[in-house]
Amino acid sequence: MILVTGGAGFIGSNFVLDWLEQSDELVLNLDKLTYAGNMDNLARLEGDRRHQFVRGDICDRDAVLALLQRHTPRAIVHFAAESHVDRSIHAPGDFITTNVNGTFALLEAARAYWGGLDAGQRGAFRFLHISTDEVYGSLGPGDPPFTEATPYAPNSPYSASKASSDHLVRAYHHTYGLPALTINCSNNYGPFQFPEKLIPLVIANALAGKPLPVYGDGGQVRDWLYVGDHCRAIRRVLEAGRPGEVYNAGGGNEMKNIDVVHALCAILDTLAPKAQGSYASQVSFVPDRPGHDRRYAVDAGKIGRELAWCPLETFASGIRKTVQWYLDNQQWVANVQTGAYMSWVEKNYVNRGNA
Repeated sequence: MILVTGGAGFIGSNFVLDWLEQSDELVLNLDKLTYAGNMDNLARLEGDRRHQFVRGDICDRDAVLALLQRHTPRAIVHFAAESHVDRSIHAPGDFITTNVNGTFALLEAARAYWGGLDAGQRGAFRFLHISTDEVYGSLGPGDPPFTEATPYAPNSPYSASKASSDHLVRAYHHTYGLPALTINCSNNYGPFQFPEKLIPLVIANALAGKPLPVYGDGGQVRDWLYVGDHCRAIRRVLEAGRPGEVYNAGGGNEMKNIDVVHALCAILDTLAPKAQGSYASQVSFVPDRPGHDRRYAVDAGKIGRELAWCPLETFASGIRKTVQWYLDNQQWVANVQTGAYMSWVEKNYVNRGNA
């Protein structure tokens, strides 16, 4: 058995579904079910005895330790996190609580559990921490991509909280010997992504005839990684990664935000055309967010050399799959667009006004 934290969220649920398509090894899924955790993501596992869901908080060290001792997993895959930069600007305390204090509590529970295992189990145990490229800060136009040796320089409350959790994971390996690993990924996209993030937000707003909000001049560059490729990378790091190491996983798809929006509009024009005109007519530039990093890019050479991983999806193939998934799952989108979500969109985008 493996324990997955945050397994009802975007990347976590994709990982759980992918894991159980590849293996019959049991998954114990621990999720607090905040706004971004959604049991609908896991609907196809209803009645599947290989998947056991527990609603709980990683900040509760004693409860997590009891769970570990009762189920004796061979690994922890730690996704649970607050993950949206815009929300971290409005409510940074939530990010410190979950990403820093929660990771600390989880590490403490894992250390106590691991310390009670026999020698063989201790040697086989792994703690895999899922992080982000945003901990490295922002790149200039001509800078080389981030590597595992790039100094940390987080620029938002979100990235600072993830950097803190990364440092805790590293410290628990070096101080206590906990066999921990970290994977820092670039921007993920794909099925089940909550529609506060750029790609699902644009798709949802386009179909609803609403403005497609683009920060500033839309020239921010991101490296896009299809979530299925990220899940493959996580499996490889869990299987063959060296404890104490960090692995960067990127898609090799650097694109400006405005180009991503126009690509989405072009696909929608083909797959779900409007009665008149293009979805691109709905693009609306809004004032930039504070401290907006200009460019991220990831060098995935280490994970390629050591673990023989590389992304299988191009941006063109992955984004078309993603758009088709959202078109085919409109009820899922409607279900997550609650009153609280709409209030958030109003606060973060509409009240900014037009640039």
